[in-house]
Amino acid sequence: MNTWTADDRDLLSTAGSLVLTAGSGDRPGVEVGMVVVDGGLYVRAYRGVRSRWYQAAREHGHGRIQLGSVTCDVLLATGDVEPAAGLDAAFRAKYGAAAEAFVTGPQARAATIRIDPAPGAGPLTVN
Repeated sequence: MNTWTADDRDLLSTAGSLVLTAGSGDRPGVEVGMVVVDGGLYVRAYRGVRSRWYQAAREHGHGRIQLGSVTCDVLLATGDVEPAAGLDAAFRAKYGAAAEAFVTGPQARAATIRIDPAPGAGPLTVN
């Protein structure tokens, strides 16, 4: 498994959201909130495992993320993702009361996606 660089984790931690696109091609992405916990990047589908974008992530297992003008190819881990301890707390700390309603409930927990950089993907930040 590839890991995010320290600079990437800093950028991801401070960004309010990212645009996630599952699979290859030109389909539009979805803007989602995310958190970095124990060096891993996580998003959740608040509508649960039946949401379209969660289903696409599970079907394809890869895609890309975009933060502003920076794009990175990624791997999308779903299903048997063992979420990092403190994931709910991280969403609450970053998004406040909205997290309680959207990403810390049982449906959203079941639809957790871990996002890892794809092999050969460069860093998100320019050094």
